[in-house]
Amino acid sequence: MSIGNSPEDDRPSIGRALQQARIAAGLTVDEVSTSTRVRIPIVHAIEQDDFSRCGGDVYARGHIRTLARAVGLDPAPLVSQYDGEHGGRPSPTPAAPLFEAERIRPEPRRPNWTAAMVAAIVAVIGFVGFTVFSGNDSGDQAKGHVAEGPAPEQKPTPKATPSKAAPKPKPLPSDSAIAAVPKDKVTVRMTAVSDKSWISAKSHNGKLLFDGLLLKGESKTFQDDERLDLILGNAGATELFVNGKKVSDEFEDGQVERLSYTQGDPEVG
Repeated sequence: MSIGNSPEDDRPSIGRALQQARIAAGLTVDEVSTSTRVRIPIVHAIEQDDFSRCGGDVYARGHIRTLARAVGLDPAPLVSQYDGEHGGRPSPTPAAPLFEAERIRPEPRRPNWTAAMVAAIVAVIGFVGFTVFSGNDSGDQAKGHVAEGPAPEQKPTPKATPSKAAPKPKPLPSDSAIAAVPKDKVTVRMTAVSDKSWISAKSHNGKLLFDGLLLKGESKTFQDDERLDLILGNAGATELFVNGKKVSDEFEDGQVERLSYTQGDPEVG
């Protein structure tokens, strides 16, 4: 009795499946790259089952989902196949080892109380000596006035005109200032909350405002007169405030999202 291959053994690789679906849809690599914002070298690499250029498993899953939707495939089986071939989804890494370097800080220097006490004693002695010297000097001057004659009549000292109080310095803007964004512009503030995320931001005329990695805890604010176009490489790790309002959309970790926002209430373009 011969044992044939299982259906899973006969299924094509992830890259082969994406390539066949792209060809069947009549799309070129350039067209797929333009519609998904995934760079051409990465699309070629994924179709060759080379995921080393994705930047990690999280981004590889996100690229697989994005490319699958672009060529008309269900991304879930492909992501499941990727997890099976690469050891499954990794368990959350404890935060302590990742940020151990941040906790190792030099101990603050303790105040030198001895030096402070010595300085205080010196200051007291100097004040007492100055007071005694000033008192003796005032007595001598009084005696000199008695010997020479009556003291000259002193004119009343004019009262000093109270100066206008200096204006209080304006407080520095805080994170809550995003709630007072101008109504004639579109303002987007994004923060990497749970993990790092690659982001790209462009103005309405296509000018690139930012293209890079936003580390956990970092924030970026962008503003334009008409529209902001965004790409989030790890949308589930980011928090968005658009025109002063928090965006309530629930994104998944590793999900690649293309968003556009204009003036008024947050509306996904």
